[in-house]
Amino acid sequence: MGERNWRKIWQHVAIVLVIVLALMSAAVGGAVALNVDHLGRLAQVLELIHSQYLEKVSGDQLVDGAIKGMVDSLGDPYSTYMDASDNRQLMDLIYGQFGGVGIVLSLKDPNKLIVLQTIKNTPAAKAGILPGDVIVKIDNVDTSSISQDKAVALMRGDPGTKVTLEVYRESEKKTLTMTMTRENISVPTVEGEPLPGQPDIAYIDISQFSTDTGTELAQVLKSMDIQKYKGVILDLRYNHGGELNAAVKVASYFVTPGPVVYIVDKDGHVTTKNAENTYINKPLVVLVNEETASAAEIVSGAIRDRKTGTLVGVKTFGKGIVQTIFQLDSGTSVKLTTAKYLTPDKISINKKGIEPDVQVKLPKGENATVLPLDTNFDPQLATALRTLQAKINR
Repeated sequence: MGERNWRKIWQHVAIVLVIVLALMSAAVGGAVALNVDHLGRLAQVLELIHSQYLEKVSGDQLVDGAIKGMVDSLGDPYSTYMDASDNRQLMDLIYGQFGGVGIVLSLKDPNKLIVLQTIKNTPAAKAGILPGDVIVKIDNVDTSSISQDKAVALMRGDPGTKVTLEVYRESEKKTLTMTMTRENISVPTVEGEPLPGQPDIAYIDISQFSTDTGTELAQVLKSMDIQKYKGVILDLRYNHGGELNAAVKVASYFVTPGPVVYIVDKDGHVTTKNAENTYINKPLVVLVNEETASAAEIVSGAIRDRKTGTLVGVKTFGKGIVQTIFQLDSGTSVKLTTAKYLTPDKISINKKGIEPDVQVKLPKGENATVLPLDTNFDPQLATALRTLQAKINR
């Protein structure tokens, strides 16, 4: 590695040391001297790599590794350093479009890549990948040794490129290998239609919260002419969350003006996110399950606390903390947990979840009928319909 490159690294290190010392001085005053050894250790390791390490190492690799290690040391699974590729993919997800195969992964088991669903008309759906399939290899990379975020990054890529997935299908006790060509995946986050067999009941499914979800919902409600329906079933099952402000906009259609969520930062400062004046004022039932998380729990919690609807299903995931993405140089970013949220009744649901008003479990092995095509509803949806009809007939 050239001396010019190493001078650049040492400039980065010097800046880091100055920042760390300034932060330590502000936090602990005279105790700074007790921690100087840690900073000296960092400089010592860099010097050892420079003078002793066999292979060539780029400056960017070392700086990225140092930052990643610092964030990982927080022990927070939701705080992470993202290189330029990871950051670009996250932004694509937030804005609802990316190059990939159209697979949504389950949160249920963090140690396995379990397919939750495939997006309609995408390469994964066309290839025959099914909910419950376990992805064991991505282009010969063993998925048991990588994070879910890394797996998602490997499956995504430029449209027109190929990716090979090896999946294990428990129902058939066999492993399948499928090669797919990536496409531009545009994810519609809101779909609405009359419930099959119930033309006076509006069924609305929200799969995630991207920046456009509030606008999508407004368009769906308008195209359905929502006021002609007697009641609404809102399906938030398997919704892993997303953008906070989108959740507030969505909640505004299902609660009256007033608090949707309270955001509490590290200093205890509270920001209140209020509903807009767009309440549709219809009898409402909300479907939730163990994978209803984050922004979807904000909407569910607001509806429960403001008493504008009934929750049916099982206890939600329990992610009541907020992450902020800070853009850095060279297209990189760091995502940090910066606040917690409380429901309108000032309840923290982090690691607790939200208990539904009506508990209904799916039988083992039975899939939820999200966006049903006929009247063969799963037990949760069937209970939601009966609950809504009882509300309408009061």
